[in-house]
Amino acid sequence: MGSVALRDIRKSYGAVEVLHGIDLDVTDGEFVVLVGPSGCGKSTLLRSIAGLETITSGEIAIDGASIVHLHPKSRDIAMVFQNYALYPHMKVGENMGFALKMAKVGKDEIDAKVKKAAEILSLTPMLDRYPKQLSGGQRQRVAMGRAIVRDPKVFLFDEPLSNLDAALRVQMRAEIKELHQRLRTTIVYVTHDQIEAMTMADKIVVMKDGHVEQIGSPLALYDRPANRFVAGFIGSPAMNFLPAKVQGGQTVLEDGTVLCPAPAGVAEGISFTAGVRPEHLSVASTGAAGQVTLVEPTGAEIQFTVDLAGTPVLITTRDRLALRPGETLHLAVEPGQLHAFDADSGLRLE
Repeated sequence: MGSVALRDIRKSYGAVEVLHGIDLDVTDGEFVVLVGPSGCGKSTLLRSIAGLETITSGEIAIDGASIVHLHPKSRDIAMVFQNYALYPHMKVGENMGFALKMAKVGKDEIDAKVKKAAEILSLTPMLDRYPKQLSGGQRQRVAMGRAIVRDPKVFLFDEPLSNLDAALRVQMRAEIKELHQRLRTTIVYVTHDQIEAMTMADKIVVMKDGHVEQIGSPLALYDRPANRFVAGFIGSPAMNFLPAKVQGGQTVLEDGTVLCPAPAGVAEGISFTAGVRPEHLSVASTGAAGQVTLVEPTGAEIQFTVDLAGTPVLITTRDRLALRPGETLHLAVEPGQLHAFDADSGLRLE
């Protein structure tokens, strides 16, 4: 496999710059996920690694060797697309081995590689079927098999699960992760779904407007987001945000409600944005009071929304609470679970 190094990658379309100096290191065998909202530049960055986009400036290297001026077919990468891109007139085995055939690889070697990839992906019984005879998940596995037979240094995935239904996405998510654990391949994977990113990645790169907001392991980003954007994007349900200030060593909301002790590192009198995840709020006998506005039982847990100092706050709990809209509750924040962000820049304060 191979390592990937990106240095000061910039991409412009005319006067519009869409990638603003991206730096990233992907180690050999690492599963890295690029995640962010639509238009953040993640697919453009992936396509730049593949050579499908020409970068304006910067350096891209695999195993220390520059690939910037190499044709896509010479970069020793394989890409799996969102739309499968299978040849409808070719059987599964022919689709998987077509790139090797075009590279003049011998028939026996092609057959051996296709057979091995089919075994890995549980496609052996389907090698003689046509794509129209397969489900969406099976077609995506064929697309993955076509990449595997090439034995590239780096695999690139561009939102491969977007066309699948919810249940199949969960299944394929597990299959891709198991495939990575078995093959220890280097993977750069693009998605807009932060649940995919959290469950699959060794390392997540959160992007916004062509910039990298934060890089780290899933739990590092979840536990210590670098700014308000990352805090709100990573985690489902999303983090709650409330305008607050430090007064008398307490976190005090705009209407004077005392929420909890002030977070470490935020000075007396400072106004900031308080962030707290829904699972880190609980119903208490005393504390900040709010009125229930919505109750949503999901089975495993209950989600309910409380109007707290004029801001809707979502809480999740596994307790079977008998809640009704209009009730007044007291809320407590778990110790050490309040995040503080600068009110203007959004940067983490602690």
